[in-house]
Parts: sequence; C-alpha cells; structure tokens
Amino acid sequence: MPDAALRAIGLCKSFGALRAVTDVSLDLNIGELHALIGPNGAGKSTLINLLSGDLRATSGKILIGERDVTPLGPDRRGLAGIGRSYQKTTIFAKFSVLENVRLAAQAHSQSPLSLFGEAKTGRAALARAMDALKTAGLQPRSDSLAGSLSHGEQRALEIAMVLATEPRIMLLDEPLAGMGQAESREMVDLIASLKTGRAILLVEHDMDAVFSLASRLTVMSDGHVIASGTPGEVRAEPAVRKAYLSYEEAEAP
Repeated sequence: MPDAALRAIGLCKSFGALRAVTDVSLDLNIGELHALIGPNGAGKSTLINLLSGDLRATSGKILIGERDVTPLGPDRRGLAGIGRSYQKTTIFAKFSVLENVRLAAQAHSQSPLSLFGEAKTGRAALARAMDALKTAGLQPRSDSLAGSLSHGEQRALEIAMVLATEPRIMLLDEPLAGMGQAESREMVDLIASLKTGRAILLVEHDMDAVFSLASRLTVMSDGHVIASGTPGEVRAEPAVRKAYLSYEEAEAP
C-alpha cells in the first residue's frame, strides 16, 4: 500500500454563501507527485491553502500520517512536515540567494525569536541551505542578490527555500507560471527529482508538465472533484477531455 503522508477527508470551505470547496478528499503519497488541475475558479488555490493552513476548513479533516492537523496554522503544519510555494514570487530581493535560503531554514527551527542571529551563525541551518541550493541548481549563484536572478531562477530559489525546511510534503502552486520553454524544462526536471522520500501536490496549468510529472491527477470544477486517478484514467474521462485538455492532448496515446 502507498505510504500516505497526508490525507484530506471531506474538506469544505465556505465564504458566506459561496462554497469554494465542497467535500474534497485526496491522499498524498510518499514517492508520488499528485497534480491538481482545473479551470480558474475551480477551487484549486483554496484547496492548497486549506492543506497548508493558510485557510481554516469549514468542515472536514486533514491528517499528516495519523495526526489530525486540521486545527493547526501554517507554522505548526510546517513543523509537522508541510512546505509550500506560492503563485507569486516570495523572496527577499535585496538579500543574497544564500541568505534567502538560510533564513527559510532557520525560520523552521524551534527558536524563532533568535531568527536573524542564528541565521548568520547556525551551522545546521547553513548546511540545510547549501544542500537545498545544490538540489535546486543554484549553488553557483549563492552570493548573488536574489533580485538579480532571472524569473526561472527566482522560482527555483523558492523551491530551495521550501527544501531548506526539510518537508516531507511539498505543496507547489503553479511553479511554472510565467516561464519560457527552456526555464519550464529545467523546472520540470527539478520537480521530478524531488519525489524520492516526499509527497508532492502540484497545482499547474501547463498540461505537458502535468502529464510528464504526475503519478495521479485530481480534476476540480466549481469546487468539486470531477475526476481522480492515474493520468491515463483521467485522460479517458469524456468530461475532462472536453473541458480541460487541448485536442492534441486528448488525442495523445
């Protein structure tokens, strides 16, 4: 049986009379990338915010292993093993690449009140930062200002910042957004390398990337799950083929 690192059970989120997410359940398994797709307004961002703790669920449960983390905020869920990136770039542009990643590593420690002091001297945080930069392919740029990086490099820096927190579960919200073809290929290769020992949820509109990376797919529309399964199973769903995939993708073997 797959090693389920995270389980969402019957999640619902309402904003007044608006039901943004309705009865959504999914598992994130170690060693797998689970892609979440659907049109704008389908509820994907709301769902990822529920999983990360940035939003509180109206009802339903979120388990990390056997632990119920539904009441916990994002900081506590981070300590429990969740790391996430955001649609918009969230880096310190005037800090060096290494400082960005080292601060992320230190913020994940149990001593947040000494954040900046320990970020400069903490050996463990520095070691995690250097490992994350190496994985993300940014070690040669460690002394560069983060704001001087290309868009693709900045997105890779965000991945490195997540990796520095040593997550078991990674929630990646549109990491390929705004990239050209060459940068997209590099990001796909990076994401593919991260699955070992981790469970990954990928929210992405690039269907070529999704089908090259995903072990499982969940398709949402109007806050509901309309299909879930392997890429082949989801491709075969007539409603999904019609609504979300291009003609070429739907016809591909």
